[in-house]
Amino acid sequence: MQPGRTGLAVGMMVAAAFLNSLDAIIVRLLAGEVHPLMIGFFRSFFGLLAVSPWIVSRVGLRASPYRVLHGVRAGLKLASLVALFVAFAHAPLADATAINFTMPMFLVLGAWLVLKERVGAASVAGIAAGFIGVMIIIRPGPSGFDQWLLFALVGAVLTAASQLMLRRMALRDSADRLVAWNLIATVPLVLIVMLPVWSLPTCSQLGLLAMQGALGAFNMTLITRAFGMAAASVLAPLDFLRLPVVALMAFLFFSEVPAPQTWIGAAVIIGATIIGTGGMAWRRKPPVDKKGGSQKF
Repeated sequence: MQPGRTGLAVGMMVAAAFLNSLDAIIVRLLAGEVHPLMIGFFRSFFGLLAVSPWIVSRVGLRASPYRVLHGVRAGLKLASLVALFVAFAHAPLADATAINFTMPMFLVLGAWLVLKERVGAASVAGIAAGFIGVMIIIRPGPSGFDQWLLFALVGAVLTAASQLMLRRMALRDSADRLVAWNLIATVPLVLIVMLPVWSLPTCSQLGLLAMQGALGAFNMTLITRAFGMAAASVLAPLDFLRLPVVALMAFLFFSEVPAPQTWIGAAVIIGATIIGTGGMAWRRKPPVDKKGGSQKF
């Protein structure tokens, strides 16, 4: 952590919220024209291309104690991205983003069920309240509900599963190698599953896909560096800025206006997430690698 640079770190997190929202906008612009698996491939490919100089110059890939687990985690991450892309393509963007905020609740639930970590009454209450928030947004009723929003929920579950793996793998591997191997393993994996739906993208589509991959890599860099400059307790809540930013962009690009239930449900989910995690993710110091550096993901 670098003292006196909190303001810069906050600015970087705000910029990351805008970049993350642009990701959703690009997916919606490509919806119906480019298959979600193709979006996942090009996002991973161009992202890897953008950070390959950093990987070659700084990351010792062979030192990683894992092989198969990198592929498993890449598969989970890919599946979560594709599920979220499907939700962005078909459901209201603000609704999908708000539901995706449930990821930390599933992370706490998984830590309790899988890793046998202790979970207090406040966490259980927060998780229950979070699901109430999801129901407020989805609004199930006699006339049915928007089933595309379930993909955002599935994306949150799969992301939490990937993060649980990351927590275990980070005990024996460095942050740089984990990030690099995830990018490297994702590209061939998504290439294989994408081939049956392959179609040649147009120049404009390829431009958007390249922009998405580069923005994703830059977004990851911004967040990583921001957490190296300021306390997680200050920066982590700024992730919730994604909702108003994506709502504004959805209005400007697609004239989408979130329903009042979206804001109410999102407020419940955000509050439930803060209570359910007990602030653990924000207060806990990141693990330190063997070189003495903090690991950020």
